[in-house]
Amino acid sequence: METMIPTSKTGSRETAAGEKRDLWSSLWRGFCGRCPRCGEGRLFRAFLKVDNRCSVCGLDFTPHRADDLPAYLVIVIVGHIVVPTALLIETDYSPPVALQLAIYLPLTALMSLALLQPVKGAVVGLQWALRMHGFGDNAPEGIAP
Repeated sequence: METMIPTSKTGSRETAAGEKRDLWSSLWRGFCGRCPRCGEGRLFRAFLKVDNRCSVCGLDFTPHRADDLPAYLVIVIVGHIVVPTALLIETDYSPPVALQLAIYLPLTALMSLALLQPVKGAVVGLQWALRMHGFGDNAPEGIAP
């Protein structure tokens, strides 16, 4: 079993046998659609399809297991923006319901689509930084670390 050693208060972690993985930089790199290790290679080959490996550093992305977490996080984020805005506008101005629907429905759809890929990238970056699934030093058989 490997020993995790916290190296600073910024979220950096390293192991006795592994590389240093900074949580915040890997989250930001993933959010920007870049490889969480080098920050240069592309993370996605299509809108929500994670590439098999980084074209620059060769990091294997296949062990990621983002599943439904990005969608749930996007729902929470968009909901916390749209719902208070709608309530504020409704209580202060009382516009017609048709106008509200014409504004809030497209706004919700566009914000959700705009955030889905960056949030999924951040989840993959989080998994890499915390050595979750096959991103650790002791990857399952058949998966390269």
